[in-house]
Amino acid sequence: MDIGELHRKMQKRREIIKSNMKKIKYKIAVMSGKGGVGKTTVAINLAISLAKSKINAGKDNKVAILDADIDCPNVNKFMGIEKKLSIKNEKIIPIEKYGISVVSFASLQEREDQPIIWRGPMLSKAIMELLEQVEWGELDYLIIDLPPGTSDASLTIMQELVPDGIIIVTTPQDVAVVDAKKSANMAKELDIHVLGIIENMSGEIFGSGGGEKAATDVGIRFLGRLKLDAEIARCAEKKKPFVLEQSKSAEEFKNIVNTIVKEVLK
Repeated sequence: MDIGELHRKMQKRREIIKSNMKKIKYKIAVMSGKGGVGKTTVAINLAISLAKSKINAGKDNKVAILDADIDCPNVNKFMGIEKKLSIKNEKIIPIEKYGISVVSFASLQEREDQPIIWRGPMLSKAIMELLEQVEWGELDYLIIDLPPGTSDASLTIMQELVPDGIIIVTTPQDVAVVDAKKSANMAKELDIHVLGIIENMSGEIFGSGGGEKAATDVGIRFLGRLKLDAEIARCAEKKKPFVLEQSKSAEEFKNIVNTIVKEVLK
């Protein structure tokens, strides 16, 4: 394949992706500077919360989540999804769970512990193919769970999807906060609106205030904090989003979601 043909193929793919995205009102990416800070937990519970919000003419919102962490996809694991993605009319059909549509590369793997040993360009190509082939339908929100860091995969999503906003998730520790600020600055440099920072696992064990300080340092909104809560851990063990339970953490997260919606819609 010569360079000209490759360029035409890529341009056609981008046109298809752009056409698919026209059916989606808002695209929100959830990002973190490092792994293990609760980014996927935030992404899943944000999607569930938005789906249950009665702000769409009194009806539930249509929401989907894209697990864009190709080499370490965890959305399926966290939600208890074991089904494989199906194909209809050459389009990938999302899996339905808890009232939202889910697309994860994990649903294409033969085994959940199967390693994806790809270089950056292959990861970017896989993301482009997912964006091109998935039949999203009409959505109010698409939540994108990005891989940690500022690598090729995150760059591909930001450039090709151009999210309406990005949420940064961090824990209070200094090492996580520094990496969170890198993620926020990456989005800013790409001219993508950073909706704000969420501090996760706040409390006696990991401390508190790091996320709020990061937000101040970078000049973005502090969306709120989630405490290190046994109820959230119990829900994770049951593979159930914690916002579906009656708890203090669910109420606190609801306030965070309301702030995010106001930021997106303004």
